[in-house]
Amino acid sequence: MNVLLIGSGGREHALAWKISASPLLGKLYAAPGNPGIASHAECVALDVADHAAVVAFAKEKEIGLVVVGPEAPLVAGLADDLHTAGIRVFGPSAKAAQLEGSKGFTKDLCARYGIPTAAYGRFGNAADARAYAQEVGAPIVVKADGLAAGKGVTVAMELDEALSAIDACFEGAFGAAGAEVVVEEFLEGEEASFFFLCDGKTALPFGTAQDHKRLSDGDTGPNTGGMGAYSPAPVLTPELEARVIAEIIEPTMRGMAEMGMPFAGVLYAGLMLTKDGPKLIEYNARFGDPECQVLMLRLKDDLLPLLLASAEGRLADFSPRWRDEPALTVVMAAKGYPGTPEKGSVISGVEDGGDGVMIFHAGTARDASGRLVAAGGRVLNVTAAGATVLEAQARAYAAIERIDWPGGFCRRDIGWRAVEREKAAD
Repeated sequence: MNVLLIGSGGREHALAWKISASPLLGKLYAAPGNPGIASHAECVALDVADHAAVVAFAKEKEIGLVVVGPEAPLVAGLADDLHTAGIRVFGPSAKAAQLEGSKGFTKDLCARYGIPTAAYGRFGNAADARAYAQEVGAPIVVKADGLAAGKGVTVAMELDEALSAIDACFEGAFGAAGAEVVVEEFLEGEEASFFFLCDGKTALPFGTAQDHKRLSDGDTGPNTGGMGAYSPAPVLTPELEARVIAEIIEPTMRGMAEMGMPFAGVLYAGLMLTKDGPKLIEYNARFGDPECQVLMLRLKDDLLPLLLASAEGRLADFSPRWRDEPALTVVMAAKGYPGTPEKGSVISGVEDGGDGVMIFHAGTARDASGRLVAAGGRVLNVTAAGATVLEAQARAYAAIERIDWPGGFCRRDIGWRAVEREKAAD
């Protein structure tokens, strides 16, 4: 079977690496791909925003499955147009992708179906949003309603910061994504991510992870798209996993079906584990990035049959197997990130990460001389497995030391919570 993978980041490199190992695969294409993905797929210069072009390419190349990596094409309805053309696709419809595309939509879904989440207000103008924030007080969270590349959320510890974030949204800092704002209660606890493969009816648990959103060591600095992750997340005990499924995932799947927009694809639940139990922070309608990288390293099974089963409504027949060993990934970012990253700096030493290490390309390109250069904010994902999180961490950072890239930086404490738990258990 020929497969077309949509996307160009570290998540897509991890998916390409895993899909390329499938005995079911004929040829793998990636649009647009990146230099790392090019090791596993034929990269094609296809404008993924031109849905007619994607459909035409899929028909020409006899694509049996289109796998959509990022959220923007899903929210824009690419899956719908592929379905209409009779092409199988892994990923939700535009209506179902509202779970990520509109934070207000998800909060309203939670209110309607009794799904535990933070108290909130939803606003279409700055004056009302500011009044609500002043009434509730800090700490408080301000979110641009739409897609903002992981940068539309402000966790404000002071009221002035919240008011500035509200003003920034309505003044166009996030474009159309900030035309509406959700202001919500600050939740205390530990964050974790729980993934599910869905086919509209079945939600199949597909691993846990813990992301590191803040830019700097000690979880300080601004929010980012993610500076590293590890899997599994030990804080999500079997008892908590069962509660998440019963209290959050099952009502969501039921509610989406009742509203005529059954969810198929990856449902990624960002959770806060509070003293009152798990609460939903947000949903994503695709694999996390960089969480996908650690999930792919741990997945024992062939990924392609699982993606096909999701597209065809057959997930009830599957039970994925996982390696017991944890995996950890460290994001190497270009200087200037999460502001304006410095692009064009030359990178070398990424060809061999060492034993148990994969280096996934996230924001790389080739210059005119064929050299690997930085072409984005988050540039490399150095991903390692180990008998413990501490061992995986050590392998990842040892591989980073072998990479020659003066224009890059990374956090040095990825996995610190799990490492502390391991040390406490000894």
